[in-house]
Amino acid sequence: MSKFQQDVQSLISLIGGRGNVAAVSHCVTRMRFVLKDPSLADVSGIEKLKAVKGTFTSAGQFQVIIGNDVPTFYNEFTAAAGITAASKEEAKDAAKANMNWLQRLMANLAEIFSPIIPALVIGGLILGFRNILEGIEFESLGGTITSMSPFWNGVNHFLWLPGEAIFHFLPVGITWSITKKMGTTQILGIILGVTLVSSQLLNGWAVAGTPAHEIPYWDFGFAQINMIGYQAQVIPAILAGFALVYLERFARKISPEAISMIIVPFLALIPAIFLAHTVLGPIGWWIGSGLADGVYAGLTSSFNWLFAAVFGFAYGPAVITGLHHMTNAIDSQLVAQFGGTILWPMIALSNIAQGSAVLGMVFVNRRDEEEKQVSIPAMISAYLGVTEPAMFGINLKYGFPFLCGMIGAAIASVISVGGHVMANSIGVGGLPGILSIQTASMATFAMAMLVAIAVPFVLTVLVAKKKLSPAQGAAPTSEASQKPVTGGATAIAAISSGEVLPLAQAQDKVFAEGMMGEGFVMEPVDDTVVAPFDGVVATLFPTKHAIGLVSPEGVEVLIHIGMDTVKLNGQHFTAHVQAGDTVKKGDRLVTFDSAAIKSAGYLTQTPVIVTNTNDCKIEIQVQGATVQAGQPVMKAMKL
Repeated sequence: MSKFQQDVQSLISLIGGRGNVAAVSHCVTRMRFVLKDPSLADVSGIEKLKAVKGTFTSAGQFQVIIGNDVPTFYNEFTAAAGITAASKEEAKDAAKANMNWLQRLMANLAEIFSPIIPALVIGGLILGFRNILEGIEFESLGGTITSMSPFWNGVNHFLWLPGEAIFHFLPVGITWSITKKMGTTQILGIILGVTLVSSQLLNGWAVAGTPAHEIPYWDFGFAQINMIGYQAQVIPAILAGFALVYLERFARKISPEAISMIIVPFLALIPAIFLAHTVLGPIGWWIGSGLADGVYAGLTSSFNWLFAAVFGFAYGPAVITGLHHMTNAIDSQLVAQFGGTILWPMIALSNIAQGSAVLGMVFVNRRDEEEKQVSIPAMISAYLGVTEPAMFGINLKYGFPFLCGMIGAAIASVISVGGHVMANSIGVGGLPGILSIQTASMATFAMAMLVAIAVPFVLTVLVAKKKLSPAQGAAPTSEASQKPVTGGATAIAAISSGEVLPLAQAQDKVFAEGMMGEGFVMEPVDDTVVAPFDGVVATLFPTKHAIGLVSPEGVEVLIHIGMDTVKLNGQHFTAHVQAGDTVKKGDRLVTFDSAAIKSAGYLTQTPVIVTNTNDCKIEIQVQGATVQAGQPVMKAMKL
């Protein structure tokens, strides 16, 4: 009899039958289903299965969390159901059938802009810093910093080099990202982007001030085409990038393999460049300008307070649904067209407001040490612009803090828009975001920030007093924490040298929300993972990015190297042990190439999880500190 026979048979039925499964894959902790009809899945029934630790739906995939035994469970499931295994990418493609057109659009925009956002953030900070250097008159200095200091004047000029590269050449990043996402030739995407911002063209910023008869053009005898650049333009670059992708795919279909190296680039790139400058560029410019004009008009009209209130109130739910990714394109277009964005400051205020709602829960739970271990890191994360731990880990769990944050964001947004606050660009979406605000607006934005901090905090505390009885508290004590400690304790050491972070700061919400169990996250500074205690290797994932250990006291620990690194299929990882091996604390388990992993677009952030948390009492001993490999970090006491 197989280990999970009963649960496997039950899951097949509860998932809606084998005929309801379009594709199934798995990673180190969960099964990933693409269901033909998601409504047929009995979620409550599935979550009651002994082998299941939880479920959630993301990007069109219904994910069932199993834990360390997921490879065994997966093999038994596919064998029993008679379903052919699918890769994660195949499952991802199949999942798009469960998305409507808007969700697919949001998913595509997110994947296009995700690799570009770090550049936009640093660009916004650079412009903000340059504004301070050259835009603020200091009475004590008798002028601006640049006018009084040759050194800072030189720094100011030097910083324009990366600032110009980031914003003027944004189309290059967009066309590259599209070809990367769509799996076509990335260098062609880069070349296409360069042809949109070439120095041969009239700079896009100068078009409005150039008389029509002075605009340069290509003369083909029977037709003339204006030589206009698309610096900082978003939609023209997106349209051109997708045109290149589909032209290349078509060219590959019709080209003989022997000469494809010559034919495909020619048939893809040249027509794409021509279309970009004759049709797609002008259309994209018109669409982008219209969209930016519409948003700008709404934010500067007599009803701008209503626009701001609705946007500020709705941005939090938009983050949950993924609709917030659309704002990246709009912000970039506003920056290109108006020299700044009124929209982005409201996004930063919404993040601050959600963090302040968590601050209210920290105050309410100030006597609950276990709750504070989750809420304080989540609050800090939100104040630094990453709201998912705050939203999913705290605010949505209780409900009312999320609403209080939305209310605070709406009020703060009205103040921001009413004061005509404008940011240089997308910045760090939290408290540091003030550095990206244009100098003249900083005082007003600071006032809006205070409102975004105070209103959600006060509302959350007041509502909590009514909703949560003193005996109950804000967070009920877990059943496990009330049981006496009857088993032995396992000291769990750092698996590498590096920084120890709270679990809530994990970039994967399955770990961040504790679905797999309690533990901590490490940011390793070397490329070796060592055993955190004496024990036995229970599992070694085939891709070598995850390993499970069991201590003599029965504490089960999962070490997951990196985020989503299962996609690397073992590349850049070397295992030095195998399942069944006995190891001593400090023994080398896995080595990895962190530089190559990061270059491939993945994080090396490593969660260390006690997967049988319900049978243990967990004590975190170190958080927010840098440690050496082998230094004690956590204690798990078997109950």
